[in-house]
Amino acid sequence: MASDLAATSSASAAARLPKLRDIVELLKPITWFAPMWAFLCGVVSAGAPLIQRWPEALAGVLLAGPLVCATSQAVNEWFDRHVDAINEPNRPIPSGRVPGRWGLWLALIGTTISAAFAALLGPVVFVAGLVGLALAWAYSAPPLRLKRSYIAGPGAVALSYEGLAWFTGAALMSGGLPAWPSILLALLYSIGAHGIMTLNDFKAIEGDRATGIRSMPAVLGPARAAQIACLVMLIPQGAVLTLLVVLGKPAFAALIALLILGQALCARRLLRDPARFAPWYNATGVTQFVLGMMASAIAISPFFRPA
Repeated sequence: MASDLAATSSASAAARLPKLRDIVELLKPITWFAPMWAFLCGVVSAGAPLIQRWPEALAGVLLAGPLVCATSQAVNEWFDRHVDAINEPNRPIPSGRVPGRWGLWLALIGTTISAAFAALLGPVVFVAGLVGLALAWAYSAPPLRLKRSYIAGPGAVALSYEGLAWFTGAALMSGGLPAWPSILLALLYSIGAHGIMTLNDFKAIEGDRATGIRSMPAVLGPARAAQIACLVMLIPQGAVLTLLVVLGKPAFAALIALLILGQALCARRLLRDPARFAPWYNATGVTQFVLGMMASAIAISPFFRPA
């Protein structure tokens, strides 16, 4: 009798439609900013006239954020539902507000729509979109579940959110492969973003340890993880500064140097108590990091070259 009641209850939950606000919460719109910003950096780096090509740019922003990034969140929410039951039991899936297999269906539907939309924007964007979707599934879903590694997990997210989104924006505006400085900047900022993703793991240390996810804070402890994350953020920006000097952009190189200094000063406070100040650093140091992305994109853009 008890098993029959449990089965009936499970079937009833699966049949119930989730509310729109719970689906939106599951897709985490706040996370869409990072790939949308990186995409726009790629657009700016290509130097295309946005007045004439704004429909393509808008389509790319939608692909980067509300489609691919939202899909990655649905995938992660579904495969992290057991971890979230420990870290954040009020999340839509563990709380039952998105019942049954609705989380999985949303991930599959989002993957299909994102791939189809990317195909409309050309072959290079289509391939980049498929790579981003593949990384989303590889990060969260078994058997790979890259998030179990504190190197591969943050690396996959950083590459997808920053480098791949930047590359896609530059490729869409260039009509093919972007220029090498743009590709190099995308790669450098992807490496730096690995540190940002590590800082994001501070909020889930308890659940990660309980479920065998080897995030850097869970394995090495908050203090050492914060030190490594800050270095990983700062060193690639030093390479960006050097690149801008080589390209004859001293004013932009000086701006990047000031932003690096600002991040280093913020990091001093972060390292006093990483678990406490990680959210604060995300609002201060990380903001300077993303401002540097746009500054470097402007620096290499043909549109901003003097006549």
